[in-house]
Amino acid sequence: MAKILFVITASDHWTLADGTRQPAGFWAEEALGPYAVFKAAGYEIAAATPGGVPPTADALSLSPDFNGGEEGAERMRTALREATELARPLRIEDVRIDDYAAVFYPGGWGPMEDLPDNAESGRLLTEWLASGKPVSLVCHGPAALLATVGPDGTSPFTGYRLTGLSNAEEKQNGLADRAKWLLQDRLVSDLEADYREADPFTPHVEVDRTLFTGQNPGSAVPLAQEVLKALS
Repeated sequence: MAKILFVITASDHWTLADGTRQPAGFWAEEALGPYAVFKAAGYEIAAATPGGVPPTADALSLSPDFNGGEEGAERMRTALREATELARPLRIEDVRIDDYAAVFYPGGWGPMEDLPDNAESGRLLTEWLASGKPVSLVCHGPAALLATVGPDGTSPFTGYRLTGLSNAEEKQNGLADRAKWLLQDRLVSDLEADYREADPFTPHVEVDRTLFTGQNPGSAVPLAQEVLKALS
């Protein structure tokens, strides 16, 4: 049975410009929605994190406020408990891309902390792009693409059309004015990406060759569905 790899942040915080550690991790909806889509289509799931550290779901993403009430929050918490593969990650450096059909990077604030400069993740993304298999990242997940920039300032993803959490959305999240940098800005400045955005927090997916990106949490399931189309 074919497998899809989830590469997930190992960080449980995001360090802001003033040194404050914002509690973070991965955003549950962005991992569990695609997880359910891929499992329903018959794919096995595996996970990898920096150092093989079991990932932390952002507590906010499991709260009633972000799940339409307590009932929705309990469904999310139950889905997280049942997604046992995500709790037993490989180390990124131990991943063999030949074992997987596609890779998926969920977002959350955690990826802003440990993935932009993670050399092993950058190497993995570079090899995955060269393999011709789908590379998919959602919300803050595209921060991982920054680790593919080489000493000469170029990346194999330079010039790609893509999306990710917009500056407008980060402002609505309330942390834009305290962040060291904003994702949209770095995708444009470091990757010279053809960045596209929709209205804040509306589903939006971009597909450019084998790169699949989603703008925000509501884009995670549509993004997974686009990956499935490419795999079929």
